[in-house]
Amino acid sequence: MPNTQYPMPNAQKLQDLMQLLGISSFKALSRAAGVSERQLLRLRQGKLEQMRVDVLLKLSPVLQMSLSELVATFSTVELLQEKTAPTQELLEEIADLRTEYQRSQLQLEQQREILLQELQQSTLQLLESLLLQWPTAAQKAQENPQLAAIKIVPLVQKPLEKLLQAWGVEAIAPIGAELPYNPQLHQLMDGNAQPGEKVNIRYTGYLQGEKLLYRAKVSPV
Repeated sequence: MPNTQYPMPNAQKLQDLMQLLGISSFKALSRAAGVSERQLLRLRQGKLEQMRVDVLLKLSPVLQMSLSELVATFSTVELLQEKTAPTQELLEEIADLRTEYQRSQLQLEQQREILLQELQQSTLQLLESLLLQWPTAAQKAQENPQLAAIKIVPLVQKPLEKLLQAWGVEAIAPIGAELPYNPQLHQLMDGNAQPGEKVNIRYTGYLQGEKLLYRAKVSPV
């Protein structure tokens, strides 16, 4: 039967290089570079000119060769004879890739800035009453030390509760509550306690969904 396999002029050359670098197989090279084995097959067959520039850029650092060295090492004779045009084309494609990367980075930065502004705006809306009333309440408290603190507390408490509710943040337990000690949710401030023993909540902790933000600080009962 005739041999239907494609010739692979670069196979031995690539294997020798892989052996020097400690890369055990083409599959291992494929995984290390993040390229498909089909692309490596083209390289082994001497079809580097059919490979995309981004693939060559991924292979270059893994094979510890510059892009120009990679092209010079694995190019076919035909490609080497017309070296000037393909090299210029490669340089132009690399420049295009860099430009696209810079454009993507700029877009991400702009999106990040917009999201930050939206977050700040929504937070300020939730804290509106605090922002508007707190300076006046604080000034009155300085002018009149006898002013009951209980009148000022709601100015802070209500906006804070709205903000925590909007962000899905919940208190683990109210101050003064007595609960079975759970070391995953509670942090002892003093003394000792075994899991399940009653402790007193001195400083509340917070959960955001299933994520623990802060453990509640407790003392043994």
